[in-house]
Amino acid sequence: MITGNNGQMQATETAIIEDFSLLDTWEEKYEYIIDLGKKLPALDEKYKLEENKIKGCQSAVWLVTDYHNGRVFFKADSDAVIVKGLVSMLIRVLSGHTPDEIISAKLGFIEQIGMMTHLAQTRSNGLLAMIRQMKNYALVYKTIGN
Repeated sequence: MITGNNGQMQATETAIIEDFSLLDTWEEKYEYIIDLGKKLPALDEKYKLEENKIKGCQSAVWLVTDYHNGRVFFKADSDAVIVKGLVSMLIRVLSGHTPDEIISAKLGFIEQIGMMTHLAQTRSNGLLAMIRQMKNYALVYKTIGN
């Protein structure tokens, strides 16, 4: 049964899938992802530290979190605009949810929009590294936050 914010997460994933379904070619889809990256607010330079970098990404990706009222909030930035677009989609789906919701998120939208088959292997590995890091943060907050 889908309840509360898990339902919100599903609705957000569905909205992303619908957005992508309106685009005919992968060139258009990449342009859309790049546009998402350009709209992602820049991360303050003080957070662009080695300790906030995601390991396993070809591009530099910084991820920071905030935890309040039982929810995890993500902010990120990258030196590559396509990667900023990818991480912005993950933030859109995962940010503002409980650690349990983030940990159990299937993120089926990634497969449904064909992302893993259309990204270069290094970008696919980077996307998986971003997901892993976001879920790891949620696990830490679940452990210390309850």
